[in-house]
Amino acid sequence: MFRRVAITLATAGSSTLLGLATVAQPAQAAPNTPQPVFYTGADLTGAKTVVDTDDTSCHNLGEAALSAVNWSDVDVYAYYNADCRTGLPGQSGDTYFAIGSLHSARFAAPVLSYRVVRNG
Repeated sequence: MFRRVAITLATAGSSTLLGLATVAQPAQAAPNTPQPVFYTGADLTGAKTVVDTDDTSCHNLGEAALSAVNWSDVDVYAYYNADCRTGLPGQSGDTYFAIGSLHSARFAAPVLSYRVVRNG
């Protein structure tokens, strides 16, 4: 009886781990190194643009991004306009999107440029 229960618990544990592995799949879309990544599609899908965390200058994306993940120790400011210009798409203003360290983002509008911001 004890042996049967142990096998059942082991099987249930394996199923739980398998379920957790399935849930963790979107996070695995990020590279193995802790670098921010922009994606052309929503929910971390589509073509990737990997961010160099050592370069804090403004960068225009080759393709607009609809989502991003940031597993690094820096923040990334994402802009709806080219050349890191704040404002809503095609407008002036103070709007931009801050992607904090260890966060992901789904943008309300396509992001066209970004800048790495070092903390401290």
